[in-house]
Amino acid sequence: MTATRAPESSHQRAGRITRQRFARRQWARRWMRWKYVVAGVALIAAVATALWLVLFSATLSVATVEVGGNTLLSDERITRIAAVPEGEQLATVDLVDAARRVETLSEVVDAEVTRSWPDTVLITVTERVAVAVVELGGTIRGLDAEGIVFRRYAAAPPGLPRVQPQTSTGTDALKEAAGVVSALPSDLVARVDHVEVQTIDQITLVLRDGREVLWGSADESALKATVLARLLDVQQAQVYDVSVPGSPTTLAG
Repeated sequence: MTATRAPESSHQRAGRITRQRFARRQWARRWMRWKYVVAGVALIAAVATALWLVLFSATLSVATVEVGGNTLLSDERITRIAAVPEGEQLATVDLVDAARRVETLSEVVDAEVTRSWPDTVLITVTERVAVAVVELGGTIRGLDAEGIVFRRYAAAPPGLPRVQPQTSTGTDALKEAAGVVSALPSDLVARVDHVEVQTIDQITLVLRDGREVLWGSADESALKATVLARLLDVQQAQVYDVSVPGSPTTLAG
C-alpha cells in the first residue's frame, strides 16, 4: 500500500522556495567567478598567440619588399641599399634605419618605409628632379632646385639649360644657380642656352641667340624673371642687366 504524502504547508512551501532561490544565487555567484577566470585565461591565450605570431611565426616574417615612386633608380638598387632582412619578423624591422639608408642615394630626396601586413615592407621614394645639367670631371650630371648634383647623363637632355661653373666655383654658387633656373618660367627656360657662374653674386644667363642677362645672385629671381620677360618683348639689346630688378638696364650690341 502506497504511503500518501502529507500536503505541503504554506510554511514548508515558502522554505522550499527560499532554499531554491538561495541555491540559484549561489550557483550564479560561482558562475560569475568562473566566467571571469575563463575570460582571463582566454585573453592570456589570445595575447600569447598574437605575440607568437608577431614575434616568432614565419607567417608574419618579411617575404616581399616592394618599391614605389622610382623612375631613375631600379627596384633592385633601392632594395639592396635598404637592406631589409628577408625572413626577419615584420614587426621588428627597423623602418627608420632602412629609410635612412635609401636616402643616402643621391637621386633620392625622401624615403618612407612602412609595413604592409602580413609579410611585406613598402619603400616609397621621392626622387630629385633636374632643373639643369652641369659638367663635372667630364661627366654630365643633373642639378636639382636645391643645387644637389645627382644623376648622370650620356648627353645633355634637350630642354635643360647647362650650368657652367668656373674652376673655383663652390657648392654655394651652384646652389644659387640652381635657384635661379628653378625660378624661371618654362618659356624663359627654353630660351636659355647656359648659365655662367663665377660666384654666388655673379650669375649670367646666356640665351640661345647669344644675348646675355646679368642676373647677379638668386635673390628676387621671380621678380627678375618677370622684368626680363618684359624687357625681351620691348627692348632689343645684347646685354640685359636685371641684377637690380627695380632698375634694369640694357646694352646694345
